[in-house]
Amino acid sequence: MTDDAPTDRDVPTDNDAPPDPDDDRSQRRTVRDGYDALADDYGKSRDPPEAPLVGSFLDSLPSGGRLLDVGCGQGTPVLDRLPAGVDAVGLDFSAEQLRRARSATDAALLRADMTALPVAEGAVDAVTALHSLVHVPVERHPAVIADFSRVTRPDGRLLLTASAEGWSGANDDWLDGGTRMEWSFPGVERTREHLRDAGFEVVGEKLVRDELAEEEGAWLFLTAEKRGD
Repeated sequence: MTDDAPTDRDVPTDNDAPPDPDDDRSQRRTVRDGYDALADDYGKSRDPPEAPLVGSFLDSLPSGGRLLDVGCGQGTPVLDRLPAGVDAVGLDFSAEQLRRARSATDAALLRADMTALPVAEGAVDAVTALHSLVHVPVERHPAVIADFSRVTRPDGRLLLTASAEGWSGANDDWLDGGTRMEWSFPGVERTREHLRDAGFEVVGEKLVRDELAEEEGAWLFLTAEKRGD
């Protein structure tokens, strides 16, 4: 564990390498640094409109099940709503977001990059990826979703944020904090395809209005189940 990451485990990543503007690591580094810098502002801005949907998803998990929350941020709206009997690990690469998550949850916290999950095959019953895959370059989405499948047991579940339309963009003054943030979406049709290719079946879709959804004014949440072997 490093001094700047109050987590139960800190996994070395390439995030401290010199920025390379021609490498997708540059976008991921921008996202990490942005969430570090805006941790206070982001926490104040979030009254998660998707909370009821998340609650229903969590209530569907089996007692004794294990959840991986990818891009857990400050612990909301997943880790602070865990039902009794569900174990969880929250993963994020922003040390400041994780620092705040510790006050919201007793779940294990892990500082790592979601594009290389340090999690064993079939280790969890469910994965949540809320407002996190959105920050990964679109060409990386198939590999990240395939990794979600790898760590999920057969018949396990996945809840992730998507967008109806494909778009990529940046805001140099996100949340009026003077900090840059970047997003990338391939569009829901391609996301559905990526899920199918990874062995998931989409079983639910819900559009949730959110003032932080800059392009569409709403996020699309997909619920999927991993087909049994």
